[in-house]
Amino acid sequence: MNYRIVFQTLGKILLVEATLIVLPLMISLIYHETEMIVPFITTSGILCICGFLLVKLIKPNNANLFPKEAFAIVSLSWILVSLFGCLPYIFSGVVNNFFDALFESVSGFSTTGATVLSDVENLSKGLLFWRSFSQWLGGMGILVFVLAILPNVDPRSMYILKAESPGPKVGKLVSKVKVTAIILYLIYIVLTLTLTILLKIAGLPWFDSVVHALSVAGTGGFSIKNSSIMAYQNIPAEIIIAIFMLFFAINFNLYYFILIGQGKQILKNEEFRFFVIIVVISTLIVAINIMNLYGNFGNSLHHAIFQVASIISTTGLTTTDFNIWPSLSKWILIILMITGGCAGSTCGGIKLSRVIILGKTIKNEIKYSLHPNQVITTKFEQKRVEEDVLRGVVSFIIAYFFIVLLGTLIISIENVDLLSSLTSVLTCISNVGPGFNLVGPTENFAFFSNFSKLILSIIMLAGRLEIFPILVLFTPRLWKKA
Repeated sequence: MNYRIVFQTLGKILLVEATLIVLPLMISLIYHETEMIVPFITTSGILCICGFLLVKLIKPNNANLFPKEAFAIVSLSWILVSLFGCLPYIFSGVVNNFFDALFESVSGFSTTGATVLSDVENLSKGLLFWRSFSQWLGGMGILVFVLAILPNVDPRSMYILKAESPGPKVGKLVSKVKVTAIILYLIYIVLTLTLTILLKIAGLPWFDSVVHALSVAGTGGFSIKNSSIMAYQNIPAEIIIAIFMLFFAINFNLYYFILIGQGKQILKNEEFRFFVIIVVISTLIVAINIMNLYGNFGNSLHHAIFQVASIISTTGLTTTDFNIWPSLSKWILIILMITGGCAGSTCGGIKLSRVIILGKTIKNEIKYSLHPNQVITTKFEQKRVEEDVLRGVVSFIIAYFFIVLLGTLIISIENVDLLSSLTSVLTCISNVGPGFNLVGPTENFAFFSNFSKLILSIIMLAGRLEIFPILVLFTPRLWKKA
């Protein structure tokens, strides 16, 4: 382990976070929120001091960066960014409990959207912006952002991109890692700005449009209204948000194909086609199933489309209380919560590419049982799935459900009912936000003990980083010097 390069990189990341704190500070100044000036400046100052010390006092003997260092940098940076990110909540006095502040901060950066705050409408504009902005940063990835803005990015930083990015296999769009990061963020920014403008045209105030666009882009789900999007009773805005939640659940590589004039590649993409089929079928089943609750098929279809888009994209915004929906619709949402959207998007969950690969692997095993001498290979996107990718898919899914079971068992110590315990863990590891029963769309996570909030915070980070970067922190081999 090259400790020096790890700590120096962490210092640079803290300096970037210190700079980004200036944005919510500016929002507070614009809205004359003098009570938020000290909390933001203090947070930025602490970040600057810690970052400066790490960068200036620790000089690496060499700049070698390998998978071991990349995993350490990714895991530790997300933990540190979340820890420092909770300071504005504490310094402002909005949250007096450290574990509540940590939960809120982790929920933001991990793009989960679960909250311990019961009245967000009384928060300052600056703090509301910070909540949504943290989700926007976490959506594409904090390290991807750093790679995009820092000069002299080492080609070996691809290891960082792989460790942070979602999906069974990560590749560069172009030959250089820095250019790849810039392209991804440019697409991300353009989509976010487009959504902001459309929400303003639909009738939302500018501030509301901006913070909800940031939240949707990161598929995070933090809203500035206690009752989420349903508070606006704005059908055009709901339709726009539903469409963009689906946009952000699609692999960003497909947008790059459009930019270079190869839009036909989208229709050839197996995961995208599967994604469309899942959305359409789920929406129709849910719409029919909940029709009695909303009087007619038009109303039920409207709510079905929004909630299916919200859950499969793991955004978590709501237009209705789906806690009262029939069991069939609830289970469909739970399944979508588990699968999530496409690899290479900003959403959480297992990812549909892994689901497809696993399904084909099971199908091939059945064939092999009937014809042991037949040579059978698993193919995805017209290409043979390599053994290391296949092993990674199976390992990830096993680890995912193991954490769900273990987490549910731990949460159940508080004598919380089974569905609340299960969906609280599922919604955290898939970075969705709302679950069912006690953690439903009209409830929050404030009732949990500090211990459970800490466990759920760890699970949220594990889900955002796709489990293994967090697990390797507990591996002694990671910390041994090379």
